[in-house]
Amino acid sequence: MNFIEGGICAVKGVRAGGIKPGKMGMAVIVAEGTAAGAYTRNKVIAAPLVLTRERIAKTGRLSAVIVNSGNANAFTGEQGVADAKTMASLLASRLGIDEELVGVGSTGVVGRKLNTEWIDSNLPAALDSLGEDAEASMRAARAIMTTDTVPKEIAIELESGIRIGGIAKGSGMIEPNMGTMLSFVYTDAQVPSKALQSALTAAVDKSFNMVVVDGDTSCNDMVLLTATGRSGISPDMADFQAGLDLVLTELAKMVATDGEGATKLVESRVTGAATKEDARLVAKAIVRSPLVKSAIFGKDPNWGRIVVAAGYSGANMDPEKISLSFSAGTEVVELVRSGKVIRNDEATLAHLKSIMGNDEIFIITDLGMGHESATAWGCDLTYDYVRINADYTT
Repeated sequence: MNFIEGGICAVKGVRAGGIKPGKMGMAVIVAEGTAAGAYTRNKVIAAPLVLTRERIAKTGRLSAVIVNSGNANAFTGEQGVADAKTMASLLASRLGIDEELVGVGSTGVVGRKLNTEWIDSNLPAALDSLGEDAEASMRAARAIMTTDTVPKEIAIELESGIRIGGIAKGSGMIEPNMGTMLSFVYTDAQVPSKALQSALTAAVDKSFNMVVVDGDTSCNDMVLLTATGRSGISPDMADFQAGLDLVLTELAKMVATDGEGATKLVESRVTGAATKEDARLVAKAIVRSPLVKSAIFGKDPNWGRIVVAAGYSGANMDPEKISLSFSAGTEVVELVRSGKVIRNDEATLAHLKSIMGNDEIFIITDLGMGHESATAWGCDLTYDYVRINADYTT
């Protein structure tokens, strides 16, 4: 498989566009096909997710998606559901499509009524921006940004000729548990909705569900996958799964890299776990820990915090079996082997401090308990994270 240009518009049958005149933004994506979704596990579920989940469960298809940024339309009760339906209805009437086949997404401030008048008056401009080229995909990616500093998009082509593309937004309130995180993914493969759902669930579990910026699970997290079938190819599902896994993993890493105030991407690799769940628990505990994240920001070689995080993660672990090392790619420093501290001298700590100064840091933890593994992604915790969230609405 190869990376290609064009984002979601690299996929046959996808038109996209968006506007971002200020804090509010709006994206529209038009693509007819089978559909699947993954949604937040927060018990406070935003109105657009409630509506979209019901529609995909009922029809297994989507014709278009409308997404606004600047207002989450969450914790807004019956009015919020009505407003989400209004968004869908406005788009459906202008496109001449079935309202039941329109998905809705929102992101922004929780607990405030959505300004549907703004949606109505700005929808013509969003529709005028629709296109099938790389710039159109980028317009959609920019329109859904909130505290994101960069748009997030990717596209690949499998050897079969099938294409998969995706856009995402997410920078803070991130621990997707399917954070505020939205992603819209498209393929031109011919895939039935049930098979599409199975593939999406598996891909989300090893990608977006393994990202932690701050440990807060949003009420708006949603990933939608639509298959237009326009390639005319029914894929080998193992090959398709590998491609989808890659697209979602790359988007997940973009979210972690762009964590609010972040200066470093942290990849936590856990091996030697007794179970897959144990590996996931430890990997995520490490990138979730405020103490670990703060140490990485300050390049403080206080590696004991990682062992502590593994210990409280809830995983089955034995401190006498754990091994730990840090890496910045080819450069590696080993600190613990089978429960024994093997290096803790000034030269080693200076080497570790140097590694922690890189933009991308790998923490490798071997539990020595079995053969399962998992990888999670996160970022450092900086002064800017506090600043951004201290005045988010002001």
